[in-house]
Amino acid sequence: MSKQDLPLIASTDCCNSTLAAPLGVEAAVELAAAFKALADPVRLRLLSLIASRPGEEVCVCELTPQFELSQPTISHHLKVLREAGLIDCERRGTWVYYWAIPAALHRLSDVLTTTDSGKVDATA
Repeated sequence: MSKQDLPLIASTDCCNSTLAAPLGVEAAVELAAAFKALADPVRLRLLSLIASRPGEEVCVCELTPQFELSQPTISHHLKVLREAGLIDCERRGTWVYYWAIPAALHRLSDVLTTTDSGKVDATA
């Protein structure tokens, strides 16, 4: 795309922030770790498989066949999601059961969702 092909943006729109308030240092660090964990397609898909069953737990035995990856690789990705605070788990005998942490998912969506005034609420 050349300079001539770039669309013009009205000057009133180019400098407006979409955040209602800037993120604090602590909130930015926590959110960055969560977004970094989700920056991998396998982890994003794992989270979607787990979170798509709200209020339910998902056995790792159900997750592993969904990927063409080894079980240790899946376990590593699940560990990264756990360390980011997005999911939690419990071992029962041989199997481990995972569930999403709704409050963590809400914090992520709150940063990405605009409020009624068109501003994003970053203080939540």
